[in-house]
Amino acid sequence: MTTSSLDSFKCRKTLTAGDKTYVYYSLVEAERNGLAGISQLPVSMKVLLENLLRFEDGRTVKADDIRAIAGWLAERSSNAEIAFRPARVLMQDFTGVPAVVDLAAMRDAMNALGGNPRLINPLVPVDLVIDHSVIVDEFGSPTAFAHNVELEYQRNGERYRFLKWAQQSFDNFRVVPPGTGICHQVNLEYLAQTVWTKDENGETLAYPDTLVGTDSHTTMVNGLAVLGWGVGGIEAEAAMLGQPLSMVIPQVVGFRVTGKLREGVTATDLVLTVTQMLRKKGVVGKFVEFFGPGIGALALEDRATIGNMAPEYGATCGFFPVDVETLRYLSQTGRTQDRVALVEAYMKAQGMFWTPETPDPVFTDLLELDLDSVEPSLAGPKRPQDRVLLSETKAGFLGSMASEFKKDGQAGQRFPVEGEDYTIGHGDVVIAAITSCTNTSNPSVMIGAGLLARNAVAKGLTRKPWVKTSLAPGSQVAADYFKKADLQKDLDALGFNLVGFGCTTCIGNSGPLPEPISEAINANDVVAAAVLSGNRNFEGRVNPDVRANYLASPPLVVAYALAGSLQIDLVNDPLGTGSDGQPVYLRDIWPSSQEVAEYIRENVTKEIFATRYADVFKGDENWQAIEISSGLTFPWDSRSTYVQNPPYFEGMTKTPVPVEDIDDARILGLFLDSITTDHISPAGSIKQGSPAGTYLRDHQVRPQDFNQYGTRRGNHQVMMRGTFANIRIKNQMVPGVEGGVTVHEPSGEQMPIFDAAMRYKGEGVPLVVFAGKEYGTGSSRDWAAKGTVLLGIRAVIAESFERIHRSNLVGMGVVPLVFDAGTSWTSLGLTGKETVTIHGLAEGLKPRDVLLARITYESGEVKEVPVVCRIDTYEELEYFRNGGILHYVLRSLAA
Repeated sequence: MTTSSLDSFKCRKTLTAGDKTYVYYSLVEAERNGLAGISQLPVSMKVLLENLLRFEDGRTVKADDIRAIAGWLAERSSNAEIAFRPARVLMQDFTGVPAVVDLAAMRDAMNALGGNPRLINPLVPVDLVIDHSVIVDEFGSPTAFAHNVELEYQRNGERYRFLKWAQQSFDNFRVVPPGTGICHQVNLEYLAQTVWTKDENGETLAYPDTLVGTDSHTTMVNGLAVLGWGVGGIEAEAAMLGQPLSMVIPQVVGFRVTGKLREGVTATDLVLTVTQMLRKKGVVGKFVEFFGPGIGALALEDRATIGNMAPEYGATCGFFPVDVETLRYLSQTGRTQDRVALVEAYMKAQGMFWTPETPDPVFTDLLELDLDSVEPSLAGPKRPQDRVLLSETKAGFLGSMASEFKKDGQAGQRFPVEGEDYTIGHGDVVIAAITSCTNTSNPSVMIGAGLLARNAVAKGLTRKPWVKTSLAPGSQVAADYFKKADLQKDLDALGFNLVGFGCTTCIGNSGPLPEPISEAINANDVVAAAVLSGNRNFEGRVNPDVRANYLASPPLVVAYALAGSLQIDLVNDPLGTGSDGQPVYLRDIWPSSQEVAEYIRENVTKEIFATRYADVFKGDENWQAIEISSGLTFPWDSRSTYVQNPPYFEGMTKTPVPVEDIDDARILGLFLDSITTDHISPAGSIKQGSPAGTYLRDHQVRPQDFNQYGTRRGNHQVMMRGTFANIRIKNQMVPGVEGGVTVHEPSGEQMPIFDAAMRYKGEGVPLVVFAGKEYGTGSSRDWAAKGTVLLGIRAVIAESFERIHRSNLVGMGVVPLVFDAGTSWTSLGLTGKETVTIHGLAEGLKPRDVLLARITYESGEVKEVPVVCRIDTYEELEYFRNGGILHYVLRSLAA
């Protein structure tokens, strides 16, 4: 992807950093040459502006598009559409495998269309980090790590062979092997450069490092002043193939930070506070940019923790500008001196370097937080924005026993555990996991957890026997500094042995609970709890046996492993009894901020980063031993239950078939508010009796080898059967029933959603889904859209959509429609027995057109309901008319 030859604002200049000269597109010159006032823009908007200046070609980027960014200053918002081209793409293996499967399938389809399959290659750098496949099968033992790695390779051999084939077959595509770390932390610590460079026509071009990723927490790198966000695999594939990402110029909410955190308050407490504030404010689809004197008091890792949680507060990104702390972190983590010098020189030349004297930019809206006001917090029992003060967590859980779990008055009940000398009760913490990208990147909370463990062991405390403990750092660097600081032995003593490097409990890879505990929970309908240092605690996500899930800092995870219950007030009740017979309180073992800082200074060294990332793509002996076939196209194995050639391109023609209107569609599901992509997309374990389980048994896969949905994302047969199959999803067509079931009409038979969809498909009946507010919140799960289209769903009609899922639906050729304010499927009195007709899709459709949904009730009554078509841009409209973004790209390349 080369830059354009146009330069309407005469801003292509040279810059010297160290002893090197670079070409760049100067915002200062552009302001002099017609873009008045752009120095007042938020830094994140300056990144977008530079991108447009660099790619101005008169077609996808016009001079008027560039002027629209400057024009944003007047209203501080805009409806103008722009084309953004990220510098690179980041993937993890759950979402990356299906994207690479699609690339391989596109090579086959290109062959079928008579084109050159060699054209199907990433045109921008792509890094795929294998981090989502390790499961906490073994825990609390010195052999846990080795055993979990062994099982990971056994279960994922087919997937890993496929990815290794892709690594050698595709240009511009690198794979970071399993066991290295979580993609976001590897990105933060190694891949990201803050300022990217490219050799072009004998010159070295310098420009801001930008990216999109197939994981919503790509925003973590916003803390390093890298503008990036999560997209579905569908959008990522388009970016990889050189397509611009079409977007409306965003509103930018400024978040002013003052003061500094008090003693005993962690970065996790801060991010949970920020998440609650921004979710309450309403920032879906907006940029959030942090500024103000307080950002100088935040370590880079603290900023990354805040940026990481952007999906939880609903923003596209949570951006921090470059300052001296950014330069310190780049140097500390082993970036070259030349790179650090370039970042400083480039950002200063562009007016994008923050100092305490920097004037505040212009923002769409403002929030403010005094860091001194932040208090120790958790979030739960099932949403990241449901922050609860540590001092009120016990009361909050007891309240949820009545309101959420319908067990008023039962909090004191306890039940025997077979073969054990303890009982288990409501609120007992059965999982305590130091996990996920959010906190394991941050030495302040990780070292804090290690020091708290050391102090607890010194007092003679132990974890409660029903707690499944685990330590899954985000990179090998964390394990190295734990070892160097001599803290791992204390974590081991409390059961926090290393279980793997990857995204474990936070995505549902918590592994099974010990069987007697699981049986006691399920036999007695116990509201068991998990405390994890993650970013997601949606119901049904962490573990099928656990209903109350709380996000907390790593030190609090250790503390709750000691306490063993949410019914203990950690502020006022003792954690346990010490070896001297005296009660031990949390305040007795909590390390001071000064001690944490000293340990970080002594043990988190530049040498650790340099050593760990010296040969990051090599992998361990397991990875090196994988044998692969070579070839331009992939040798699909029809017997594989992991990787299959998807059906998207079957019968595809060189020109698109006209879109048909929707006539007399049946309703597959009626859903309420906050249906997440975890509810829609297959995730977690595969149940034996589910349609996916039946498919695997029919293909001679033993239940113990089912693995999980995430590892089988390369097989559409498994994934479409698992769409809408979450054990906690509630389809209001079958009130009072949890799980992926619906009612087939007009027969009135209740059955799994997949079975009903296939029956409708056989009958030639199109399908629609209705939902409430915030449909599709959560991770950027492309299968939430792919599964939707493969089930035969033509439209989703909701009160509102989360950003990524809306665009993913369009990218798969499904139309997202939004009710007028005040209208909902509940206000229309729908039961699921109705039929739905929507015209206006076939011809003349424009972005955000108002269409009429004609609903015919069982009684024969007909209502016409206006709905807004949330195909937002003309680029998206082209994707929709082609049947999806992949079809559009493939036809473009074939032509």
